[in-house]
Amino acid sequence: MQSQRTRHLKVTGTYNVRDLGGYVTATGETRWRRLLRADGLHRLDEQGMATLVGEGVTTVIDLRHADELARQPNPFGQNPAVRYHHVSLFDALAPTRKPGCDVLLELYKRALAERQEAIARVLTTIAEAPDGVVLFHCTAGKDRTGIVALLLLALAGVETALIVEDYAETGTMIAPMVEEIIAHAAERGADIETFRPLLAAEPETMVATIAHLSEHYGSARHYLKTIGLSDATLARLHDRLVGEA
Repeated sequence: MQSQRTRHLKVTGTYNVRDLGGYVTATGETRWRRLLRADGLHRLDEQGMATLVGEGVTTVIDLRHADELARQPNPFGQNPAVRYHHVSLFDALAPTRKPGCDVLLELYKRALAERQEAIARVLTTIAEAPDGVVLFHCTAGKDRTGIVALLLLALAGVETALIVEDYAETGTMIAPMVEEIIAHAAERGADIETFRPLLAAEPETMVATIAHLSEHYGSARHYLKTIGLSDATLARLHDRLVGEA
């Protein structure tokens, strides 16, 4: 088992498994080994899964599209050691390219507005998960995973600068993956310069997303109440993030 204070978990077959613990809040800090954000888990072998289970993972939430899941099955889907959930967070939502616009910011804003039922389902699943670590992931651990991490950290009272830092760290973690994706896209004849912005994790994108959340929904807590989470569910979420063991 790795150190309880290790943010990045080095698990063979992954690039971007990170703990949401240790971020300062108004009343202390988020707890270690409660929540993990991650990239795709389809490359994991038995040892990789055992490593995550050894770190305390008891719940896995897969945020990918159904076709991604079909192409690259999640090995935890057949692992009795965890409770596995699949929620396609973006589903048919796709980036809309407009000249001069931040394509990812527009995607995140649309997700907050159009995918509220799925977001509510994911956050409720986290709140109601059994004891142990909850791991949520998509393919790169950046966009869908980033939206969920934003809402969790903001609900816990983590300041904007740290939420932005957490988001931007993905850019460093997935750099090898990005180069592979770009190389494969080039082989298929894709327009790399159009494709590349979708793989970014710029701090400015998350700064603007948080500003949008504040302007249009008031706060993460108010947003989550608006999309249907009860006070009891929010209390369980908050306790998982910052409560005592």
